[in-house]
Amino acid sequence: MNSNIPIPHESPAPRADPFALAAHDAYRRWRDAKLAAYPSRLEELAVEVTDPKRLSRGEVQNIVGNCRRANMALILLPSPAHCTRPGLARLGEQIGLRRLDQNLCAEEDAISAIRVTQQQRANEYIPYTSRPLSWHTDGYYNRTESQIRAWTLFCAQNAAEGGENALLDHEIAYILLRDQDPELIRALMQPDAMTIPPNLEAGREIRPARVGPVFSVNPGDFTLHMRYSARKRNIQWKADAATHAAVTFLAGLFSSPSPYILRHRLEPGEGLVSNNVLHNRSGFKDHSDPARHRLLYRARYFDRIAGTGAEDINPN
Repeated sequence: MNSNIPIPHESPAPRADPFALAAHDAYRRWRDAKLAAYPSRLEELAVEVTDPKRLSRGEVQNIVGNCRRANMALILLPSPAHCTRPGLARLGEQIGLRRLDQNLCAEEDAISAIRVTQQQRANEYIPYTSRPLSWHTDGYYNRTESQIRAWTLFCAQNAAEGGENALLDHEIAYILLRDQDPELIRALMQPDAMTIPPNLEAGREIRPARVGPVFSVNPGDFTLHMRYSARKRNIQWKADAATHAAVTFLAGLFSSPSPYILRHRLEPGEGLVSNNVLHNRSGFKDHSDPARHRLLYRARYFDRIAGTGAEDINPN
């Protein structure tokens, strides 16, 4: 990590909240710092880690610093052998991630093994297939009080071909929308902007419909949160012109060669930590040997990475 790169104010104290649409000066200052510090390649956010279970002070500082800069960091472990479920959990704890989301396909430790599976339930969800995953933030279907603030994703084995991730800091998406037209942000902050229909299994409701905004400001730390999915099916957008324009703008952004979209194919022994940035995954082809099938471990958290809240970044 280059320590000379300025770390932007992700969100100032409440009296200078840049996410308030009337706070033009505060927004401009935050925006300019954010764009100046944003990387052009994900590799700029790489942090070499000797032992994920025992991070050094410098390793923690570099991870947190990169997450302040772009809400994500690329973790380089010494070898794929270090990519274990206990190691992943312990690494998260050391950067303030403790409250795990026990989602439908997670195991008892609340960590999900992301691989192609024929198991009932899991094989109905795209992450557990080889098909491409569209742009989204994790847990967009969660309850308002149980939003996913961060996730970690580590690669134990990659595919024979494909499986590349594209990533975009949600704060950059906010900037691009607001610079286009502040009314797009106003539309996406409506409490009923996006509805996720109920999840039904064999006619039984296992999750009710979820209604909420796309963008919201966390009242506890005044940081920006985003819930979003680019799926064409099973997403209901508020039927007004501004919301339609915002959704159309985002679709155009994701299909463009934007310099703000970072791309990387995780290799064995590499991982990502993130304050739930926007991301997708290309389709992939597995190795013919089942022992070498693509395997990643994912953990989702109700916490945000420690040291990346407003009080840590802008004490004034």
